[in-house]
Amino acid sequence: MTLKGTLTYLSKAVFFGLFMAGVFLLLNQLTQPDNTLGNWMNLSRQQQSDLSFAKAVRRAAPAVVNIYSLSIDRQRPLNSGALQGLGSGVLMSKEGYILTNYHVIKKADEIVVALQDGRKFTSEVVGSDPETDLAVIKIEGDNLPVVPVNLNSPAQVGDVVLAIGNPYNLGQTITQGIISATGRNGLSSGYQDFLQTDAAINAGNSGGALINTRGSLIGINTAAFQIGGEGGGHGINFAIPIKLAHSIMNKLVKDGRVIRGALGISGEPVVPVMAQILNLPDLRGTLVTGVERNGPAATAGIQPRDVIVQFNNEDMPSVEMLMDRIAETKPGTEIKLTVIRKGETYQMPVVIGEKPINYN
Repeated sequence: MTLKGTLTYLSKAVFFGLFMAGVFLLLNQLTQPDNTLGNWMNLSRQQQSDLSFAKAVRRAAPAVVNIYSLSIDRQRPLNSGALQGLGSGVLMSKEGYILTNYHVIKKADEIVVALQDGRKFTSEVVGSDPETDLAVIKIEGDNLPVVPVNLNSPAQVGDVVLAIGNPYNLGQTITQGIISATGRNGLSSGYQDFLQTDAAINAGNSGGALINTRGSLIGINTAAFQIGGEGGGHGINFAIPIKLAHSIMNKLVKDGRVIRGALGISGEPVVPVMAQILNLPDLRGTLVTGVERNGPAATAGIQPRDVIVQFNNEDMPSVEMLMDRIAETKPGTEIKLTVIRKGETYQMPVVIGEKPINYN
């Protein structure tokens, strides 16, 4: 055989060997589908395990308490108190401070707190804030469970959340949903900043915990949306964000109440028609619609149809932002408002007053 023939024969042999090796590898993959199925099933089981919220519940649930508001018959004070209200609360510290809703403990003669470990305590009211519907009560006890809190992780639309409370006194119950919206203002008195969720919040859930899937407290459950007198059940429920609730709690612990500044005005956003009538350069600011007689604004000379555009040289593009700045300012402080009146700009000093608290 010539050299050329030998090389041709070897080349064919090598090619045939490589071809057959590829065929065997392909057949091996096709004839072992069980491994792929097994891997997929293992992955599926792992994903199912990740969807469990048991760990989050174990972290937060022990710190969610049942609250029973009792009324005492004044004519027979030695008799046991009658159940007046039912709600929930959240243990925020080892010292026994519990955050709940104001309407849960409102007008209660005695407040009984029941922990999930079976212990019961009589509590005292530290302070209440009807404006945000929050209250702080306190119990004395050892080894109290405390809910995890992360103030630097605000809730976002689409987050999965769990509501923990004691609906209808059935015992601690967990419901699950998502954050449907944030910044729901004006759903009660003042300028609130509610979280909206479809996690069920029923009677008895008020004051309970809204947690994320890591078990951290993100809100205090407050109310269910109602139409007329038909009750909730629409999947539209509200919670107070923990950052606001935590701030209010600290003020209640310190002073027993929330001290807010007041200007003595009512206002609304500037609309295009009013901007044209009042000769305004843009739609930013707060249109003053009412001035309280003898209030701080009236004393300073502010009038209806004035437009407030700055608070201490800071732009105030919305009514909510202006009201927040006023409320956060210590009463007795002199501030400067930038006001547009009939197309002219004025700088007006105003001494902030104190907003009265209505506990009705």
